[in-house]
Amino acid sequence: MEVKDLTPQIVWRNFYSLTQIPRPSGKTQRVAQFIADFARSHGAEAQIDEVGNVFIRKNATQGYEKRAVTLLQAHMDMVPQKTKESNHNFDTDPIEAYVDGEWVTARNTTLGADDGMGVAAAMAILEDDTVEHGPLEILITRDEETGMEGAFGLKPGMLKSKYLLNLDSEMEGEITIGCAGGEDVYADMQYLPMNVEPDGMLAYNVAVKHLHGGHSGIEIHKGYANANKLMARFLFAAVNMRIALLSSMHGGNMLNAIPRDCEVVVVVPQKDKQTFLELVAKCRETFNVEYRDVEGKDIEFDATPCDMPQTIVPVEIQENLINALMTCHDGVLRYIPTIPDLVETSCNLSIVDIDNGKAKVTLLARSSQDSMKQYLCNGLLACFSMAGMHVSLEGAYSGWQPNPASRLVDIMVEAYERLFGNRPVVGACHAGLECGIIGAKYPEMDMASFGPTQLAIHTPDERVNIQTVQKFYSFIIEILKNIPEE
Repeated sequence: MEVKDLTPQIVWRNFYSLTQIPRPSGKTQRVAQFIADFARSHGAEAQIDEVGNVFIRKNATQGYEKRAVTLLQAHMDMVPQKTKESNHNFDTDPIEAYVDGEWVTARNTTLGADDGMGVAAAMAILEDDTVEHGPLEILITRDEETGMEGAFGLKPGMLKSKYLLNLDSEMEGEITIGCAGGEDVYADMQYLPMNVEPDGMLAYNVAVKHLHGGHSGIEIHKGYANANKLMARFLFAAVNMRIALLSSMHGGNMLNAIPRDCEVVVVVPQKDKQTFLELVAKCRETFNVEYRDVEGKDIEFDATPCDMPQTIVPVEIQENLINALMTCHDGVLRYIPTIPDLVETSCNLSIVDIDNGKAKVTLLARSSQDSMKQYLCNGLLACFSMAGMHVSLEGAYSGWQPNPASRLVDIMVEAYERLFGNRPVVGACHAGLECGIIGAKYPEMDMASFGPTQLAIHTPDERVNIQTVQKFYSFIIEILKNIPEE
C-alpha cells in the first residue's frame, strides 16, 4: 500500500505531500509557501510572518462560534540525517517514504514525521469540513530543530488562543505538560597548522560510523554511543602513546542529534604502524564490549590508509583540544530527584570540526532546572576555555513548567478515556518543545503536547506507527469538539 492511501487518508495524503518538498532546517521557504497556499485554498486566512512562520485562522463551524479560540501548533522543518551510503540531497530530493509492516519509514534518511505528522494533521483539520470546532488558529513554525528560531521570533499579541495543542510529541497515549529548557554552547579557535614532513610517515583515515544516534533529548538516557566521544578516547590514547598526530576531525552534523559518525585523519610514524593498528583493534573491541547491547549491533571502527595531508594540528593545541573533548560532559548529568525516571540535566557533544587552522565544537545543554543548566554550561565554558578556545552561549530558553490546574489537560484526559477506554499518561519530557517559548510570550495560554508513536527520531531509522496516527487524529477531533465556551 502507498503511504498516501493509508487511514486516515486525509492525514497521510497531506503527509505524503510534505515528503515531496525538501524542508531541512534553514531551508523552509518553499514548504512555508506550500502550507500557506494550502490553507487559502480551503478558505482560511494565512500569512507568512517576517521570520518565516505560517500563521492561519479558520472560522468556527456552525454552532461553535462561542467556543474559546484554540491553537494547533507544529513545526515545518525536519532533521536531515542519512546513512553513509545514501546520495540523498536534502536541499533538492523528496523523502522516499514507504510502508514497512506496521510502520512508515524512509529509505536511508530521516522520515520527517517529526514534525511533518503534526503539520499534516493541522492541514487535515483545515481540509476536513466534518470536524466540529470553535475558532481556530494554526501556527507552523520554522527551524525548531536548530534553535527554535520561529518560536523565538513570534511576536506577542499575534495569537488570541486560550488553549494550545502542540502536535510534536512522540508517544501515543501520553500527554506532555512540561519539558526541559536548553542552551547552545559553541567553542572555537584558530591555529597555525604545521606542515607535514612525509618521510617515514603514513596517513590513516580512522572512522567510527553507523552508530544508532538518536534524539539528544528524549533518547539521551538510553546510553547510545556518541561517535565524537569514542573518537576522542581513541585520539587521547594514540596521542599520549606518541604514535599519531592529528590532521583533521569531523563528527556529527546536527545540534540535537546524537552523533552517529566521526572521522579523523592522522599521521603515523612508519615504525609505529603495528602499534597504531593494534590500538585501533583494541578500541574496536572495547567499544563493542561496552556498547554492543545498547547499540544492537557491532560498532564499526576502522583505520584505512589515505593520502598524506599537507598539515597537522600543532602538538600543544592538539593535546588541548583532545583533552577538552575527553573532559567535557556528554550524556545524562542528573535525573530529577523527585522523579528518578526522568532526566533533569544532560549534554550532547553534537558536532566537532577540526581542520585547516580552525577548530569548532558545538554542544547542546538541556535541563528542566535553570540553575543546573547554568552549572552545566559554566562547566563547559571552563573546560573549553582551558583549551584556549573562545566559548559562547546562545539560544537559551527556560523549561516549560507543568500547570497542575490545567483545564485543557482535564478536557484531553476525559476525551481520551471516552474514545479509547483507558487513561492517558500525563507527564513531562526531557526534549525541548516550543511550548515553553510560546508560553513565555503568552503566559495565560493553557497548553499540552501529544502525537503519534514515533521511534528513532533524528536518525535514518526514524519511523511512525500507522495505527497510532488514526488515534492521534481522532483525538484531535474529539478535543476540538469539547473545547468550552469562553
